[in-house]
Amino acid sequence: MTNSVLFDTPGPRTVVRHRVYAVISALALVALLGYVVVEFNDAGQFEYDKWEVFLTPDYVRVLIVDGLFKTLQMAFSAILGALAFGVAFGIAKLSEHRWIRWPANVIVEFFRAVPVLLLMVFTWYSLGIKNDGSAYWAVVIALTLYNGAVLAEVLRAGINAVPKGQSEAAYAIGMRKTQVMTSILLPQAVKIMLPALISQCIVALKDTALGILVTAPGLTYVSKLIYTEFNNRIPTMFVVAALYITVNLLLTLLAHWLQKRYVGEKKLELANVGNLDGGTGGAT
Repeated sequence: MTNSVLFDTPGPRTVVRHRVYAVISALALVALLGYVVVEFNDAGQFEYDKWEVFLTPDYVRVLIVDGLFKTLQMAFSAILGALAFGVAFGIAKLSEHRWIRWPANVIVEFFRAVPVLLLMVFTWYSLGIKNDGSAYWAVVIALTLYNGAVLAEVLRAGINAVPKGQSEAAYAIGMRKTQVMTSILLPQAVKIMLPALISQCIVALKDTALGILVTAPGLTYVSKLIYTEFNNRIPTMFVVAALYITVNLLLTLLAHWLQKRYVGEKKLELANVGNLDGGTGGAT
């Protein structure tokens, strides 16, 4: 076994002790889950009449079409807006001009600090609470501003994490600053910040649930209509949570696939460059 810089490699007794802790923790979680299930069963939350609505085609269609699709639509629109916001203000924060850098810093820090719910409510009232579609756009705009501010900081950190030698070499061969940013720094920064980018997309998706407080369409709004009519709040929350978890797992799988494909393409490019160098060396 190799030693780690951060901690010593655990010995046999420590390994056994950690396994015992893991088993005890697993048993405790199983016991807690069993207790919750028993309590829900005693409260009648698993009775058929409380779950029947989710087997009715009309209500399933409402839950999927009017709930899940609207949620995905809001999340997708907000993510696209947040990416544009993040790229624009992330690059602005790295500007050499103070008149660009300082306003960008103020805007990013402001929207990072304001809670998303307050942004939704303020935007909803600004657009007019009686106007059709104002609740929908209140959610999209609020999520765009908040997540865009976070992505701007992620992008700035990703660009700063690229070794300075990359930009110095690009400037040395005569590339302009815009070319260095778009061709050298951004592609490498994307690889660094890809996990954080996908994580923020998941955050945006989950935060659409707050739209119920501004009467925005989506899963939580439809779920309120269902459990108000059928008095099955707990089963409805289970179903809604399962839908959110499924979509988040799909996003996570997509992130792993994109990361593996990106890394694979980079390895192929490096291999091609190595073959060209080898061929040139052989020819000379």
